[in-house]
Amino acid sequence: MTASVPELTDRLRPVVEAAGCDLESLSVKAAGRRTVVRVLVDKDGGVTLDDVASVSRALGDALDAADDAAPGPLAAAYVLEVSSPGVDRPLTEPRHWRRNAGRLVTVTRRDGTPLTGRVVAADDAGITLEVDGAEHTLAYPDVLSGAVQVEFSRAAPAVEDA
Repeated sequence: MTASVPELTDRLRPVVEAAGCDLESLSVKAAGRRTVVRVLVDKDGGVTLDDVASVSRALGDALDAADDAAPGPLAAAYVLEVSSPGVDRPLTEPRHWRRNAGRLVTVTRRDGTPLTGRVVAADDAGITLEVDGAEHTLAYPDVLSGAVQVEFSRAAPAVEDA
């Protein structure tokens, strides 16, 4: 199979989606005599180990079938790695923001100023952050970058007496 990364992505995206996940990224790198195909998948509610195993089997079958049809650089010597994106993945798509509702994030606005707050909501138009008790709504064109902040101990919400 002599497909470029964009062609391979187009070919494998339906396989990942049929397994109920989104294809976040795909890379192909030479590693000695082998080729390493790395695939990151995600879905609403998070990816389980069963999801990764299912996607891995389906992608392996698809890669093998494509290579049988047109042998190329992957041949039989490829390693397939399927995983989910880590917490350090940049938030670039509306679904990334939606999947991180409730999480603390830092946003760099288009003007270069940072804003750190908790994701309250996200839709196709933008995100709403809670910053020091006030809500700030940002349209995606106003956001240069976004990243989840790791919290080692989040304070529990206050419980009101009845």
